[in-house]
Amino acid sequence: LTSSDGDGRAGRNALIAFLIRVVSAAIAFVSQIILARLMGNFEYGLFTFVWVMTILIGNLSCLGFHTTIIRFLPEYREAGANAEIRGLTSTARLFSMSVATAVGATGLVTLHFLGDRIESYYVMPLFLGIFALPMVALGDVQEGTGRANSWPIAALTPTYIIRPLLILFFMAGAVKLGYPPTAQTAMISALAAVYMTSVSQFVFVVTRIGRHYPAPSRTIDFAVWFKVAIPIFLIEGFLYLLTNSDVVIVGFYLDPTEVAIYFAAAKTMALVHFVFFSVKAAASARFSTLWAAGDRDALASFARQAARWSFWPSLAIGILVLLAGKLLLSLFGQSFVAGYPLLAVLLVGILAKASIGPGEALLSMVGEQRRCVAIYISALAVNLAMNVTLIPLYGLYGVAIATSGAMVFEALALHITIRRTLGIALSAFAFSPARPDNRAQS
Repeated sequence: LTSSDGDGRAGRNALIAFLIRVVSAAIAFVSQIILARLMGNFEYGLFTFVWVMTILIGNLSCLGFHTTIIRFLPEYREAGANAEIRGLTSTARLFSMSVATAVGATGLVTLHFLGDRIESYYVMPLFLGIFALPMVALGDVQEGTGRANSWPIAALTPTYIIRPLLILFFMAGAVKLGYPPTAQTAMISALAAVYMTSVSQFVFVVTRIGRHYPAPSRTIDFAVWFKVAIPIFLIEGFLYLLTNSDVVIVGFYLDPTEVAIYFAAAKTMALVHFVFFSVKAAASARFSTLWAAGDRDALASFARQAARWSFWPSLAIGILVLLAGKLLLSLFGQSFVAGYPLLAVLLVGILAKASIGPGEALLSMVGEQRRCVAIYISALAVNLAMNVTLIPLYGLYGVAIATSGAMVFEALALHITIRRTLGIALSAFAFSPARPDNRAQS
């Protein structure tokens, strides 16, 4: 709380991000309960499937540029390269929104020609979700810009606090005005919310960038940024698919009612997972700064500190969630209590991932993106193979086992790779001084 060094600032940013995510988790949890009770299992499951798909595709449309900002901006800031900062941030916004728009246009064409092969109740929500893609991508780029500048409030508040509140507000208002509580109404509410938050955040971030980094012109080095962005896109794309594919796969195999039960369990267990996210949000820029400074011992020490920040709070919160799990799920409706055993299965994977902290962020920030790509391709393959095998046999339990198993595989692969590549035994349980090997330093 009082330290003035880099680790102290990173710790405070992690704490701020953690508090924002605590509030966010509470808001998201309560809003999902209200939506589930308002809409019923079927419509709620339909909405969550389409909205998760929208967020997933919008994030992937950034092609890694939302994290490339975090990779380069601290380095440019240290060098006083304001023109490069202005060029990087504006390029990331325009490029990501353009890709999202192109993806959306492709989606519209697909719906036009193949809409009759899709269940009719999916068509209109998917149509509405397509128009949200550019704003989802813009919001992710603004978040990356805020994280790169250590502005956790500006980075996280719009997406994780304001947007879910607006969705709930608009949905409740629509129902009050007499519109049916369907997935279509919820998607219209989500569409309005994402436009309001992304545009407002855009104005705030651009104004703050202009004030902090005055420059007469913009320097654009697209080839260099793109070369780094693509491996990051592959890393985060596979990671994002890995962490969100469960809801999507349930939607393909099972009906919306079961999607609703699984999503309620996953959203409840997300109360644990946001600890990891908070640490990652603060640690990435610090990893980049320490690597650029060439301080390998400090990098190893901070990486282990980040793992401890991630694991022990996750363990404590996970135990509390399990103890209160049936009560929490019953808030969605009594039928959702059937998902309680899924909580314990999902917690195993979350704790395995938390035990090594933001390992993938560490590898990305030190230029080892290709190794991350290989890990996440393998983890996603494990996840898909387990889902395809287990869902027909065990239904929702099969999804939970596949998701948790993939996270355990991911944690082990990251631990082994970081140890071999950087000489760091990254773990929440490793307290001995780090000793990076000579290859890592060379």
